[in-house]
Amino acid sequence: MLTQTTTRVLEPSDLDAALAVLDREPVANAFVTSRVQVAGLDPWRLGGEMWGWYEDGMLTSLCYAGANLVPICATPRAVRAFADRARRAGRRCSSIVGPAEPTAQLWRLLEPNWGPARDVRAHQPLMVTDRMPGTITPDPYVRRIRKDEMDTIMPACVAMFTEEVGVSPMAGDGGLLYQARVAELVGSGRSFARLDEHGKVVFKAEIGAATDRACQIQGVWVAPEYRGKGLAAPAMAAVLRYALADVAPVVSLYVNDFNTAARRTYRRVGFEEVGAFMSVLF
Repeated sequence: MLTQTTTRVLEPSDLDAALAVLDREPVANAFVTSRVQVAGLDPWRLGGEMWGWYEDGMLTSLCYAGANLVPICATPRAVRAFADRARRAGRRCSSIVGPAEPTAQLWRLLEPNWGPARDVRAHQPLMVTDRMPGTITPDPYVRRIRKDEMDTIMPACVAMFTEEVGVSPMAGDGGLLYQARVAELVGSGRSFARLDEHGKVVFKAEIGAATDRACQIQGVWVAPEYRGKGLAAPAMAAVLRYALADVAPVVSLYVNDFNTAARRTYRRVGFEEVGAFMSVLF
């Protein structure tokens, strides 16, 4: 018996069905779920379209198509359909990111038209914890950044982004969108840092995507002159304590596989690898 399949752009009336798909993998899908919970499925508010893949009339897979292209609970047949739609639309995103297997398939299908990429990070361990470490004392000097400290935190944010992504977030629009995102995190109380005696940021991290089931730590950065001094693990434990107490019962992050120092630090704080993401950067 043939299975009837189709793909289409979801509408606001599809919200409950989309959330049901997202809820199947609350940790891996935290980024998109957090956006959908706030903005719904209206493309203008969401910042992109949500594509749906249907089998026998049931929504089974999603793909967020905005600044990032993100396959969600995507089966191989769904990925092929999403790749076809993406090719027809042309590349509008700055990256493809998501669980490693469907993202790799999506990139294989799109690379002949969209390639070459600026960078491909094929294996980024996804790490998770739901408890505080028993052997690491949280750094008492790590605290929330206040709204009047934007000038303090921004240089560290720019340095982290440039080091991590390979381009400055201040390019293009002069950094307006990036500054707005940093201000949003600061305003919501999800930006954290430790300052030295001169008021300079020596460690920073944010709690980015957040739902009632899971949240994601991002933008972890230690000032170069403080690296290798044992600062990162207690500082991460402090951010983890805020996340578990104030945001969600499960905390995740993903990290480049070649960043062995960071992976070692996260394991010390109690994070365990549960899967992998992949990122394709343009």
